Amino acid sequence: MRHGWVREPARILVVGGGYVGMYTALRLQKKLKQELRSGAVEIVVVTPDPYMTYQPFLPEAAAGSISPRHVVVSLRSVLEHCHVIVGEVVSVDHAKRTAAYTTLASKDEGTGPAALTYDELVLAPGSVSRTLPVPGLAEFGIGFKTVEEAVGLRNHVIEQLDIASSTRDPAVRDAALTFVFVGGGYAGVEALGELEDMARYAVKYYHNVKPEDLKWILVEASDRILPEVGPEMGLYTIRELRGRNVDVRLGTRLESCENRTAVLSDGSRFPTRTVVWTAGVKPSPLLAATDLPLTDRGRLRCTAALAVDGAAHAWGAGDAAAVPDLTAEEEGTQCAPNAQHAVRQARTLADNIAASLRGQALTDYEHAYVGSVASLGLHKGVAHVYGRKLKGYPAWFMHRVYHLSRVPTVNRKARVLTEWTLSALFKREIVSLGSLERPRAEFELAAGPVPPEDPSAPPAGGPKGSP
Repeated sequence: MRHGWVREPARILVVGGGYVGMYTALRLQKKLKQELRSGAVEIVVVTPDPYMTYQPFLPEAAAGSISPRHVVVSLRSVLEHCHVIVGEVVSVDHAKRTAAYTTLASKDEGTGPAALTYDELVLAPGSVSRTLPVPGLAEFGIGFKTVEEAVGLRNHVIEQLDIASSTRDPAVRDAALTFVFVGGGYAGVEALGELEDMARYAVKYYHNVKPEDLKWILVEASDRILPEVGPEMGLYTIRELRGRNVDVRLGTRLESCENRTAVLSDGSRFPTRTVVWTAGVKPSPLLAATDLPLTDRGRLRCTAALAVDGAAHAWGAGDAAAVPDLTAEEEGTQCAPNAQHAVRQARTLADNIAASLRGQALTDYEHAYVGSVASLGLHKGVAHVYGRKLKGYPAWFMHRVYHLSRVPTVNRKARVLTEWTLSALFKREIVSLGSLERPRAEFELAAGPVPPEDPSAPPAGGPKGSP
């Protein structure tokens, strides 16, 4: 513990408010209730966003099946015994037990990053989109990792239908109705499946756009999609998507998307206004700004007890950590960076921190992967759970039941279930609220600079003496 003239509480610093960050802090609140009450321990959470995003629901948020605000959980409301700082840790000096961070006020203050000392460090900044130097990607690509991106993509797709319906230029229409998704993992397949389903429903309300006018293209560099559900279910998914007129291209890469044209490695060229990039993730760049040991892939080198290997009082889990998989048959296998492991690792991590503070033995994390479920749109899905393979409606139903059981807080469960019920009883909402992304645009136009007056022009009220 830190010492001075007055004994200070042991500070547990949690970096990141995602799955690991939120669930670890939530568990610590429960395990260290007595220490928190007495002031012997304090928990500080530093996170760029004041909420945790339940990412498995992003495709449904993009399709309008769930309200975006129900995909996120307010950290302040669930971490009531923690000090939540909305900011970003920019570096960590673990040798000195110090983290440098910025907040939303840092720029106005002009003081630069502030320093925060700690006794125990939980480093869980998660991951960021893994991009490649594809020409035009930075200018025209759309990500799919945050709730803001999901809402933006929904608005964008509906906006393309509006453009196609109103233009007289066949080239503009063709580009507006062509949607290219890069990456055949969960994010890409589920996002495409949900949005294709939504768009096909939406064109019922356009007098000059038909479902067969829409062109959906899924580009995957490997020879299969959704590897987590196994080869058989992966092949079923390909057949299902192709049956819905989705052009699935395996062993293919995006070479360029400059000038609103997607150029693929097989030589194909598609004029398009929509390129969605879901080709994997990589560990947060913050890890490189620490003095902690990393693997050759840039993840924290951790033990099975979720402690950073060779760094006392430092802990890691989730996407940012390389954790040994004790259930794997092959030695040296690491836990997959997914939500299933992250949530369970957070529980073990919090228990081990509490045990460490109390001088008790640590517990190794051990969890056998139970399988995966994926939604392909309304009433469509695939699943491979406990060795059982499901497809169609049963898999879709299992997808919803599983994720409803995992989304945090009873409040969120009730709201999501209510929205699903209402969606089953009433028609879909197909309104684009693209103006939300620039809410001040209209006011800026109205309040813009007034053009200089023409001295020869009459006054605004008309010529002098006029009524």
